[in-house]
Amino acid sequence: MSVIVYVDASDVREGALEALKAAIKELVDFVEANEPRVLAYNVYFNDDGTRMTVVHVHPDSASLEYHMEVAGPVFRQFVELVTLASIHIYGEPSEKVLHQSYEKARLLGSGAVAVEPLHAGFTRFGLH
Repeated sequence: MSVIVYVDASDVREGALEALKAAIKELVDFVEANEPRVLAYNVYFNDDGTRMTVVHVHPDSASLEYHMEVAGPVFRQFVELVTLASIHIYGEPSEKVLHQSYEKARLLGSGAVAVEPLHAGFTRFGLH
């Protein structure tokens, strides 16, 4: 299994926290309902609500490509709510995922995209 871990971090625009939390809840519900291959999709806020981190785990690059395609149009609603600071992709994303990530970075901020390929490890999901 060629798992891809995607992490993006954004600064929350002043006064946007409550609207952002509502929009993120809708996005999470959308991803859960429409993207059955996503293994995990989690959103975190720091204590003072000025920073948001989104972490998702995909079984492969094709799952992340699909996520960017179907959820991509929803990202536009975040333009006034956040400034994307960075995208980190852990694993070996396809060229299409890289292109999609750079497009998202341009849309939401001046954030950088970094890729770190897997050196060693294993993944256990679905174990109780």
